[in-house]
Amino acid sequence: MISFRPLQGKLCKLMRCPVPDLLARSEDRWEVAPGSEGYAPPAVFLPEQIERIRDTEFAPIDEVVQSFRGGFGTYEGPTVAHRFRYVDLVDGVLYANGYQRHLRPRLTRSLTYRRPDETLSGTMYESWVGNRWFGNWLSDDCLTYMLAAAVGQPVTTAPDPTGHVPHYESLLGMAARRLGDVHFDELVLFEDLANNSGKAQRAWAMREKLLHGRKIDPLPGVFLLRGKSGDARVLENERQIAENMAETYGFKVLDPAHATVDQIADVCGQAAIIAGVEGSHLVHGLAMMPPRATLFVIQPPDRTVAALKIVTDRQDQRYAFVVAEGSRLKFRANWSEIKRTLDLLH
Repeated sequence: MISFRPLQGKLCKLMRCPVPDLLARSEDRWEVAPGSEGYAPPAVFLPEQIERIRDTEFAPIDEVVQSFRGGFGTYEGPTVAHRFRYVDLVDGVLYANGYQRHLRPRLTRSLTYRRPDETLSGTMYESWVGNRWFGNWLSDDCLTYMLAAAVGQPVTTAPDPTGHVPHYESLLGMAARRLGDVHFDELVLFEDLANNSGKAQRAWAMREKLLHGRKIDPLPGVFLLRGKSGDARVLENERQIAENMAETYGFKVLDPAHATVDQIADVCGQAAIIAGVEGSHLVHGLAMMPPRATLFVIQPPDRTVAALKIVTDRQDQRYAFVVAEGSRLKFRANWSEIKRTLDLLH
């Protein structure tokens, strides 16, 4: 059977109308965790840092600044499960009754597809951003996996894992079935963006699994090197800043790209501060650092991001930052500003 569902998405794009999202079409839905009230505390930063921000990523400047300034109450909506019947998964896109959900970039530009031969039922935990950025996979998709595993067989379009992912999956007991194109007789998806108290509890449960059985000594801080990993974003004096933190405050310096998950856990699991350039590599530390710890972020001036502060707010942890000078590709941080900010934390 030939389906023209991809053509509908193409026509919507040409007409500049949004393609209806699959979650709006669920046949059955139920609340997994209730919404909850919270508080966004002010970040720790020096005067005039906010004024140095020239551009932001993932949110407008005013929203990023509001998050950094904090001092306001929040409400996070509930976590919701959605059940669907007769869904096609083709080339990383879910199709059902005129609705779509993209999980990853398509590999083809075909406007039609043949209905997949394989049929099954499952629960899906992955997201577009989690497939794009490791940090989102660890901070969000791994938490949604817990919900998926409680309902049925977790499934994912992700290929065989590489890098740190296999060890994380082993420690967390993740055993998803990896799929190509399939037809679902029944599929459960989760609306799990809200950082409610239930999601916070799952994050602490994940930390317990990652640190289970380890004897970890407290540390004043850990600097996680970014180097040239990930999207181009280079702190030109990163090594100097890291060495200064080690000499002045007793920080450990670790390059997660050349360390195992066990090595990362052994230094980050009881660190009072996790520091480094903004990016997914910081989520290694964020997932493992203890309650009341601080995430200290060096921000590029024209790619400033508040996404990780939303996570520290959820976990009732502190967030501190400095804004470097330069461009989004190459920038330099001022050690004096970093030192003065660190001194505010003690």
